[in-house]
Amino acid sequence: MTESSYKLRMMIISALFAAIIGVFAQVTIPLPLVPITGQTLAIGLAATILGARYGILSVLLYLFMGAIGIPVFAQMSGGLGSLFGPTGGFLFGFLPTAFTIGYFLEKAGFTLKNAIIANVIGMFVALSFGTAWLKFFANLTWTAAFAGGFAPFILVGLIKATLAAWAGITVRNRLKSTILLTAWSAQVK
Repeated sequence: MTESSYKLRMMIISALFAAIIGVFAQVTIPLPLVPITGQTLAIGLAATILGARYGILSVLLYLFMGAIGIPVFAQMSGGLGSLFGPTGGFLFGFLPTAFTIGYFLEKAGFTLKNAIIANVIGMFVALSFGTAWLKFFANLTWTAAFAGGFAPFILVGLIKATLAAWAGITVRNRLKSTILLTAWSAQVK
């Protein structure tokens, strides 16, 4: 396999994960300010399976699809209004979340223990971005922003982080055994 065909394969897989994020976003539990969604679970899966570079590419494609109006955000929404509304901080926070998870795993190793740690850290990154955005966008106090954008999501976030880690490592190992995720440089040797 050539380097260009490997990159093409990874871009196609990244696009698939962008679509998966959009599907998981429709799994929603409504709350007053920000709903609980499956997006962070899908982001964790993408970064755990693909690593930092292609995990971020998946999130960028997802955000682009939503920005141009494709209804891939929570509750079948899309457009720039969603990106720059109350939930925009969470959406933009998915980029550093994917990077953090993927980078941690690339440096520490793709094990279940490391994946759980990386996904929990990633969850806190996403919640921090979303809470800070809420504070400034909605002109809330830090206490109110924390109460509306962070605290309600901690328990569910820990569950989603653990699930993303377990499923991500399981799928990654299976894909590697079929040579779908083997690095191009490793295949040349």
